[in-house]
Amino acid sequence: MNNNIQSSDSGLSANGRFGRLSYLAWNMLLGFFLMFCGVLAAFIVPNMMTSLSSGASPSLGIFIPIIIIYIILIYFTYIFAIRRLHDLNKTGWLSLVFLIPLVGLFFWIYISCAKGDEGVNTYGAPRITRGWEKVLGWIYVIMIPLSLVLTVAVAIPAYQSYVKNAQMMQMQMEQMQQSSEYSE
Repeated sequence: MNNNIQSSDSGLSANGRFGRLSYLAWNMLLGFFLMFCGVLAAFIVPNMMTSLSSGASPSLGIFIPIIIIYIILIYFTYIFAIRRLHDLNKTGWLSLVFLIPLVGLFFWIYISCAKGDEGVNTYGAPRITRGWEKVLGWIYVIMIPLSLVLTVAVAIPAYQSYVKNAQMMQMQMEQMQQSSEYSE
């Protein structure tokens, strides 16, 4: 076995490297966690709102879990980005580029697509991409363009319907104004 490859390290630590598929797989796991929290919230929040409508005073109890989940999400997003940057032999501080609107999107595309160093670099030996990471990573790769196509397929007809309805409302308003002018 090649001694220049890390056989075990924690994916939840900022130390070490992530290949492209590992990075995408761990981000997909983070997405699953977020979806699970969303489904859980869909069951819990309506019950909380019912108790609020019955006269109970609103509390921070509703918002504290959301804040905690948001902090966890941000933390691991940056941990995964730092590990991916280490694979590219770049400092983890570059992950702060995500904070710049629109530039962060292109930066994410870059770190998702750029090939990492094959051998040992400043941040250590390359990490072995586990089988489940390869599977989830490829699913993520397939889901990105598919979700973009589906979004466009839904958004364009919805926008066209909105424009059509807005034009009809505009015409109705003009007709109402004209009829009120004639009646005077």
